[in-house]
Amino acid sequence: MSDAPRETLRLDRWLCYARLYKTRGLAAQMVERGKVRVNGVKVSRPSRGVGSGDVLTVVQGQRVRVLRILGLPERRGPATEARAFYDDLDPLPPTPDSALPTSGRV
Repeated sequence: MSDAPRETLRLDRWLCYARLYKTRGLAAQMVERGKVRVNGVKVSRPSRGVGSGDVLTVVQGQRVRVLRILGLPERRGPATEARAFYDDLDPLPPTPDSALPTSGRV
């Protein structure tokens, strides 16, 4: 095993850079209000370090998202760039066709 420390980034910065919240201040407020969990544990400090492999549970409005961190962004870039730093673990939303009853016929 390597003795090198794990590379981390402040939680509020990661949330802002990954474009989950519009500003770092809003990200910090959401963390302080208990709206973010890291690896299933409620976090109240925006300065908490997160890194690759951590799983975040994040409240965004009426939606709860579960994300696995894949990397640490260096800046708040475009949405397409930000999306590369996490894997969305949420199940896919149901399609309109899946809500239709089936008659048993093919």
